[in-house]
Amino acid sequence: MDAMEFFQLSAGKWRSQRATHHLAFKRSETGESDIQVETLDADHPEIIELCQYHEIDPSLSVGGSRVRWLGTMAWDREGEENHQGKTIFAIVPDGDNPRVGKLLRERGYAEIVPVVGLFHMDDEDGLVLTTEYETMSSIERFWFASPNMRMRTSTVKRFGGFSTASFCTETRIETSVEVSSTEEVREKQGQDVLEKRQFYSVLGW
Repeated sequence: MDAMEFFQLSAGKWRSQRATHHLAFKRSETGESDIQVETLDADHPEIIELCQYHEIDPSLSVGGSRVRWLGTMAWDREGEENHQGKTIFAIVPDGDNPRVGKLLRERGYAEIVPVVGLFHMDDEDGLVLTTEYETMSSIERFWFASPNMRMRTSTVKRFGGFSTASFCTETRIETSVEVSSTEEVREKQGQDVLEKRQFYSVLGW
């Protein structure tokens, strides 16, 4: 499986249960989120725009995804947290190897800025992402336990020693919406996610 196939399998609506360990404080925090993933073709205007922003030839991209999320974490203060967002991913394989390359992001995992990370598919078809920011670095691994269950681990290391480690279990939410077009399905699913403001994915989707 290559990276684009992995993102295609990730398309749909997911419920994520997360445990985050704040290593410096020796404390853990739990949370949950609703996530909506939509596959974008290589010629989609947002994929082309993202490539151009990062000064990469859009013809080198094989496509990507649009992701929206909403959720909560245990330490949230009522009325003070606004945990929702969206981002675009573009996959740019290295040469003839679709299992290795660059992942362009409109919004980073550990910092809310556009960023370019490196990806590779490991021997168990897990997707591993490594991203270097100005003040920190992150390593994420995604893999499917089954077609409707995805697992995710992430580690964030800040320059100076502060680190967090997270583990997520993501379960696909089956929906049956009777509409007349694919675009209406996407619009309906997007509205469902945006109406559920109590869900959040800490540090990103």
